[in-house]
Amino acid sequence: MPRIEPLLPTQADEVTARTLKAVEAKLGMVPKLFSTFARAPAALNGYLMFSEALGKGRLSARQSEIVALAVAQANSCQYCLSAHTALGKGAGLSEREVLAARSGKAVDPIEQAVATLATSLVHQRGVISEAEFSSARAAGLDDGLILEVVAHVSLNVLTNYTNHVAGTEIDFPTVDITIAA
Repeated sequence: MPRIEPLLPTQADEVTARTLKAVEAKLGMVPKLFSTFARAPAALNGYLMFSEALGKGRLSARQSEIVALAVAQANSCQYCLSAHTALGKGAGLSEREVLAARSGKAVDPIEQAVATLATSLVHQRGVISEAEFSSARAAGLDDGLILEVVAHVSLNVLTNYTNHVAGTEIDFPTVDITIAA
């Protein structure tokens, strides 16, 4: 049972209801995370604008999903693990690559650098060492990509924490939080 109930479109003010209808038109559904954010329209709109802006960045959809999976695993967010497992597969990640991303791993060197940086940022609350920064650069991440990874981590921490606080009901195929060995 959620601690914060998702807002039904019929309960929303006119502007928020239009926003939720636009989400549904784009995604084919309104994820419960979004209707939970709708309880605070500023949070919903901020999330949507930030997400849209990052979608126009240099990180590919695959790389964005690698960040989301690594962050969700690091923060033990079952809702986001479930959602981003489905979204990651839609972005071209195989089941093996999804599991690797959850562990902060990838085969491609740039994707590995993205996964490593994202995981380090979460575990160390954004305080990475000079060696970690240099390693990201040496692996091919320039300053712009490093900052995009930071931004994606921030966006995903927002959703992870919202789901933890709200107790958002999972409306994607549920993924076990534990990674099988």
